[in-house]
Amino acid sequence: MINFEWPWIAALLPLPLIIRFLLQPAEVVNEAALRVPFLAEFSMHSNDDHYVDVKRRLIWMAIIAWCCLVTAATRPQWLGDFIDIPINGRDLMLAVDLSGSMEEEDFIIKNDKVNRLTATKYVAGEFIERRVGDRLGLILFGEQAYLQTPLTFDRFTVKTLLYESAIGLAGQSTAIGDAIGLAVKRLRDQDEKSRVLILLTDGANTAGEVEPLAAAELAARENMKIYTIGIGADEMIVRSIFGSRRVNPSADLDEKTLSAIADKTGGRYFRARDTVQLEQIYALLDELEPIEKDVQRFRPQTALFYWPLAIALVLMCIVILMRHSSGVVNARGEA
Repeated sequence: MINFEWPWIAALLPLPLIIRFLLQPAEVVNEAALRVPFLAEFSMHSNDDHYVDVKRRLIWMAIIAWCCLVTAATRPQWLGDFIDIPINGRDLMLAVDLSGSMEEEDFIIKNDKVNRLTATKYVAGEFIERRVGDRLGLILFGEQAYLQTPLTFDRFTVKTLLYESAIGLAGQSTAIGDAIGLAVKRLRDQDEKSRVLILLTDGANTAGEVEPLAAAELAARENMKIYTIGIGADEMIVRSIFGSRRVNPSADLDEKTLSAIADKTGGRYFRARDTVQLEQIYALLDELEPIEKDVQRFRPQTALFYWPLAIALVLMCIVILMRHSSGVVNARGEA
């Protein structure tokens, strides 16, 4: 909707009429530079009609310009829809494993078999969309840990960069301790009550310079809560030329360490064996770390005053040019 910041300025609209009726018009002295005794014999009707028509146009354009000028002075604004902004959100960091084992295709999405990273993107993307008001960050780790996205309210960017991640981008090994250490570094200066890390992996710590439990102790001292998610099916059928056999694709998953990391920091360890369980885990995380309900309402405003102001300036320029042109024509007619 359109709103006028200073609507009382509209009372100035009749000001030109008030001035016109209150002030006496100035006396106009027309003296020809050259007196012609037989001037009456010239036919001037066509020039007079043209001058009157031009004068009428000038008056109307001046009226429109004045109305536009007053409208601009009232500061018209376009008010958008109300947007709810939480006063205090959480600083939530996501750490996603990109090691080679995430390529294992033991998840199903819409009847299609997909690898673990694709399932993670599918579920975590929806989780990111729901975290309105939280500042989110993204850490990708493999052989090393990298900060892909610093803490930001821009959920679209975090989701996009997660979707663009690829297996092996950070190396084939798994540096869980380095990922936790990087999260501690990025969250250390934030509010102690809102530091949260969600770490998802399908293996054990096989690389990096920091041991996972040592990193967890550091996180606990910094009051950072860690939720760990172990991803991967417990059983899958592998077919070969020798027949079919059952294998455990998650044999390398170090659940003991992941559970210890969560316990040290006051978080929880979750096990996701399929897409449904993974979705349930992220839904549970929404309950464990609820979005702030104390919100402020913000209504975006877009200034519109420059449109009537621009129209007024253009019309005034046209009026000045036409007055000058008609004045020259009239002078030639009277000469």
